[in-house]
Amino acid sequence: MAKKKEYTVVVIRGDKEWEHTGTVEELVRDVFGYTLECGASYQYDKGCRKVNKNPKTIKSLITALNNASYNTMGSCYNRKYYKLKED
Repeated sequence: MAKKKEYTVVVIRGDKEWEHTGTVEELVRDVFGYTLECGASYQYDKGCRKVNKNPKTIKSLITALNNASYNTMGSCYNRKYYKLKED
């Protein structure tokens, strides 16, 4: 059985950065599940973005996390931003 590819997601807020590594399934289940749930709870409010709570690819996970951050933090100064770490 082939080993699933692991990715590193970088969380940026101001001048601080955190890294989380794992497969897409592990990242969704163990690390970012609550963030996606919170963001999805606001997705039907006016001006909010749609959040996929169960992304299958790393690109869709990054998009969903940034959309969730936008929904929960709005135009807050210094909100969180998510990106894929380049090797």
